[in-house]
Amino acid sequence: MKLIECPRDAMQGIHTFIPTEKKVHYINSLLEVGFDTLDFGSFVSPKAIPQLRDTVEVLSQLKVSDTKLLAIVANTRGAEEASQHDRITYLGFPLSISETFQQRNTNKSIAEALNTLDEIQQICLQSNKVLVTYISMGFGNPYGDLYSVDHVLKMTDVLATMGVAIVSLADTIGVSQPEQIENLYSLAVKNFPSIEFGAHLHSSPQKAWEKIAAAYQAGCQRFDGALKGFGGCPMAEDELVGNLATETILSFLDSKQATPDLNRVAFSEAMKIADDVFSYK
Repeated sequence: MKLIECPRDAMQGIHTFIPTEKKVHYINSLLEVGFDTLDFGSFVSPKAIPQLRDTVEVLSQLKVSDTKLLAIVANTRGAEEASQHDRITYLGFPLSISETFQQRNTNKSIAEALNTLDEIQQICLQSNKVLVTYISMGFGNPYGDLYSVDHVLKMTDVLATMGVAIVSLADTIGVSQPEQIENLYSLAVKNFPSIEFGAHLHSSPQKAWEKIAAAYQAGCQRFDGALKGFGGCPMAEDELVGNLATETILSFLDSKQATPDLNRVAFSEAMKIADDVFSYK
């Protein structure tokens, strides 16, 4: 099982600017843990996400590590900029099956976003990067836009045709139910064996375990989390729904003897640092 720690997602909705040195200290502590990947920053407009306007500066101060780095991009300009950095392995693009959310999140229609995604895929191929596509609102949306499991699978089929190798199904507002999660992952894994499917689920702490279990049992191959469940998408709703807490994911994987080899001492230290980093509002 691959674990993707998401300090970028945890930080992006905080209004008070977290000093660059605090971000660097925290992310470097996470690099000691041994996660497969860190979703560490984004190459998007600082007007859209002002908290992450120092991503390049943060990147320049990160320790060398076996942990791979992922950066979120929303357009080809951001992808071109991110692709210039050797330390970055993955470029992540938020594609939505909700027309409303695609506009809110990237100022594009779904059709325009698919064109952009194709361009980003070409940039990745040319620069030896790997594209990770998030299907946002993958379990429903609050806007009344069309949603069905079949709709998600049809979008996944489009991505497979583009050659996208990693798809993370995202419950952006925390509405998914365990039965729905298990059904969608079972169908996706069965129908698209060439794709590595991940889970980017936002959830209340009370429902996190059952959602993790449903995705795991249905064949999910990578989990996104954030220490202590911090975070949420500021573009989705006024009230942020936190990420899956990484410690809850670890507890579940421990119970299944499926946990990757991590430095638990470094993990405990990062948990302590998180309290300081996320004391901002």
